[in-house]
Parts: sequence; structure tokens; C-alpha cells
Amino acid sequence: MKKLQNFLNGKLVDSSSGETTTLINPATGQAFATAPNSNAADVDKAMSAAANAFPEWRDSTPSERQRALLKIADAIESRADEIIAIESENCGKPIGLTASEEVPPMIDQIRFFAGAARNLEGKSAGEYMKGMTSFVRREPVGVCGQVTPWNYPMMMAVWKWAPAIAAGNSVVLKPSDTTPASTVFMAEIMGEFLPDGVINVICGERETGKAVVEHATPAMVSITGSVRAGMEVAGSAAKQLKRVHLELGGKAPVVVFNDADLEAAAAGIAIAGFFNSGQDCTAATRVLVQEGVYEEMVKLLANQASNEIAVGMPNEDVLVGPVNNAAQFERVKGFLARVPSHARVVAGGSALDRPGYFIAPTVIADLRQQDEHIQSEIFGPVITIQKFKDEAEAIALSNGVEYGLASSVWTKDHGTAMRMAKAFDFGCVWINTHIPIVAEMPHGGFKRSGYGKDLSSYGFEDYTRIKHVMTNLNG
Repeated sequence: MKKLQNFLNGKLVDSSSGETTTLINPATGQAFATAPNSNAADVDKAMSAAANAFPEWRDSTPSERQRALLKIADAIESRADEIIAIESENCGKPIGLTASEEVPPMIDQIRFFAGAARNLEGKSAGEYMKGMTSFVRREPVGVCGQVTPWNYPMMMAVWKWAPAIAAGNSVVLKPSDTTPASTVFMAEIMGEFLPDGVINVICGERETGKAVVEHATPAMVSITGSVRAGMEVAGSAAKQLKRVHLELGGKAPVVVFNDADLEAAAAGIAIAGFFNSGQDCTAATRVLVQEGVYEEMVKLLANQASNEIAVGMPNEDVLVGPVNNAAQFERVKGFLARVPSHARVVAGGSALDRPGYFIAPTVIADLRQQDEHIQSEIFGPVITIQKFKDEAEAIALSNGVEYGLASSVWTKDHGTAMRMAKAFDFGCVWINTHIPIVAEMPHGGFKRSGYGKDLSSYGFEDYTRIKHVMTNLNG
């Protein structure tokens, strides 16, 4: 059994109580490590370390922060094989896909924020009142308390700490209780290039995360997680008027019109729906197909799930691995057991008879708008299909959920695509593709998918505050 530790004030340390949790490899269902189950005293130590480190890091120059992040990116890249192995063991992710689809963009995102540190923008200084010159300062907000999810542990950690640290903040980051391994490893690497206390990683369960976001020290709290968790964080932060950044659930509509290239759409949707075993808030798992091509699209997606999408162990050449943990395994199986009688399971539909937490790639057709499979985030390798008549109905069905994170439209008609992009009540719209993300563009949602942006200059600015300075020219 491996032993993980917290990373506090530049050092690896156990929790003060000595309490631990057991980590399970979801590809085998077997325990492989323990991690600290940190308590309020541990959180106090992390917050104290971050608060003490903040003044020095705040006063560092943008070029110093840039150099530190670039060195971190280079160091993680040079040890990519190690972090991929750690992530795969902890999450069951396919090694090949993690190497090609997660690590390169993650490194690029660190380098993007390294550059953003030197590119703050604002109003130009000027005399907006006679005899007075005004200008704007952008400053770091202070200590940031952050909580990351289990679906993309290392990448979501980067989305949190990279903009915060680039902007001059210090961080206390709590990874998911089931997947802390890669985040602790990353913090060790970061510690070589940052002053002690700028990055702190504290492991633990739900109560640990609650202690982080409710602590009096952070000026800002940021979470990627469920709607329930986001609402709890927002309510807690409101009592102290903290700034809040929330990236929550999603239920992305994938709208396929009669004129779409159906073969290309089916292949693209299957990859975007089943990638990471469907455990992605932007996953292409809620497909809406125009009635003229509905049955053909159902057959194409069923074929993709049954014959084209490979499932297997991390060291195999597959797209789909296990779901992340036992609780999620049971949740997805529950949805499959409750498929309504009016719906058709045209592919998959059950767990695989093997060790670990594997679900067969599943396609369910003929679902209705109020079915729980449409309204709730399944977060597994399950694609649902609905029929629509015209553009107006497609818009109504697409927007008729509580989420507002991502969406896509598949059509050869430019006007249709642009009208749908305008009408979608979602923070991201893809046209004839689904799921690509770049560091330069913002990622974030509306409604119960939260507020605030990850990535891009918008995400960077979320970790800054604006101060107006006015000076008397005659003083």
C-alpha cells in the first residue's frame, strides 16, 4: 500500500489526527493507497501557511510568476510518464488517452497562464475629472480555497491553481477524496519553484472540503463539482461575503438536424459522449435528432457503442475505462435499472461482468423530456436520444433543463448553426464538433451550471480584484 501525505508549507506531512482514507483503483476494485483524512486543525495549518506566503507572492513581479509557472510546466512535462501512471492507477483512465488528450493540454494551460501573468488589461489612465488623474490597479484577491472533482483530477487542479498563482494569489486546494494522488504529486513538483506556502494541498473527505470553503481566511473560494456542492459553497460563502467561482454540472444538448453528415456526427458524438467513461460535465450524452433522420441516427449510435467503442483496462488501447468509484458505479447502474418502459435500450444497458467498475457503453432511445435520464446528470457512459420536429422544438428541448454548461449543433446550414448558437442557453456552443477545449477560450456555464469562467483571460481575471486610484495633479 502506498501512502499519500498532505503538502503544506513546502513539506509532505500527515494529518494531525493520523486518520486516513483508503484509495481504490477503479479498474480492479482493489485498494492501492491511503491518504490523509484531514481535519479542521490541518485546514488551519494550510490556511496559515497560505496567508503567510501571500504577501511575498503578491509582491512578486509578473515576470517572476511567469518564470515559475513555465518551470513548473517544464518539470511536469519532463515527468509526464510518472503523473500519467499515478492518474491511471487512481482513476482507471486509459494510459494512451491520458498521455495524448490530457497531459498536453494541461501543460499548455499552465504555459498560457504563465503568459497571462504579464498581460493584465484595464482602462487607460486619464483625467476623467479636471485636475485629477485616475488609473486602475488589478491585484490578487488573497488566499484562495479551492476544491476539485474526481473526473479529471490533475487537469482540474491546473484549472484552479494556475490562474490563481499566476495572478499572485496563494492557494489551499482540496482534491476529491477518491482521487488525490496526482494533485499531491503535482504540488511536490510545484514546491521546487514556488515559495513555501504558495501552494498547499490538503486531502480528506467532504468535511475537509467544507472546512476549506467555510474557513475565515480565503478571500475567494472556487469549486468544480455537483450542483448540490456548489449551492452549499455559495451559501457558506455568502455568510462571509466571499467571492465565489463555481463550475458545476452539465447536461449538454447535442442537436442533429436532417441535413447533418450523420456518419461523421455519430462518430464524433460517440467519442465525445463516451470519452472518460462519460464522466465529463460537457459530455455529448443528451442527443436530440430531427425526425427525418431519427431512426438512422439511432442505428448509427447503437453501432458505435456496440462495435466501435472499446472498453478495457488502462494499459489497453481503449476509449472507455471504468467509472471512478463504487458510489458512482451504483448510481449509473441505478439509472440503467430505471429506464422507462417507453424507451429502448439499443446498446449496452448493464455493468460488465468483470472486476472493477465497468459499465458497457449504452445508448437509450425514445426518452421524453421529463424523464430523469434527460433531466439529471448520469455521469457515465450513457447516451440518450430524443426526437424533435423543427428548430423551435429543438431549442425548447435543449434549454429545458436546469443546466447551462455546454451544447452542440450538427448541420450543414450556416444559418441554422448560427441561430442555434444564439438560442442555446449554454456557456459553450460547438458546431459540427463537440468537446474540444483551448486555453485561450473561456469555459463556464449559466443557470445551475454555476458562474465564473475557467481558462482564458476571463478565468485569469476572476482571480484578481480591481482598485481605482485617483491622484490630485495639483497636490
